[in-house]
Amino acid sequence: MPNNDDVFECAYKGRLLAGVDEVGRGPLAGAVVAAAVILDPESPIDGLNDSKKLTEKKRERLSEEIKEKALSWSLGRAEVEEIDKLNILQASLLAMKRAVEGLPIPPEYALIDGNKCPDLNVACEAVVKGDSRVTAISAASIIAKVSRDHEMVELDKKYPGYGLAKHKGYPTAVHMKALKELGVSDIHRRSFRPVRECLE
Repeated sequence: MPNNDDVFECAYKGRLLAGVDEVGRGPLAGAVVAAAVILDPESPIDGLNDSKKLTEKKRERLSEEIKEKALSWSLGRAEVEEIDKLNILQASLLAMKRAVEGLPIPPEYALIDGNKCPDLNVACEAVVKGDSRVTAISAASIIAKVSRDHEMVELDKKYPGYGLAKHKGYPTAVHMKALKELGVSDIHRRSFRPVRECLE
């Protein structure tokens, strides 16, 4: 259970409740990845929390457990081209919509991390700081983060020198220096100011 006293009380009390979260709004490179998870009330998972508050080792372990025990889970994404075309907020909402629509078992209700809901065909509600207040959103944040982190490790092999495996595309000093030295790659978000400035 999230260790926040401010646990969210949802009006929906059925079994098919999806938690939805995205990862990767801040990085300068790579896709934004979202997940939707319907947990099984009969098969609780210990230690769920906001993915940012967990160690990498714990996230990896929990990610496997969530995939094994959840009634249904799915990943959705928005690519760099979509981020540049739409803007990062709209691309994040699109990734979350795709995650929900990809669920093998459709939810009856969805709780979305943040203060905005994507355009879904199911009743939904936005929950601020949901990743530390709602277990299903915590689960979504964990599998989205683990999936995106793995992806950045693979992209690091394809685009060496930027340090993607380490900083996962976030604008660290190492990343900024590499951008200036190596230039902008195909997987960099051209609509983000530090990337745009390198192009100029």
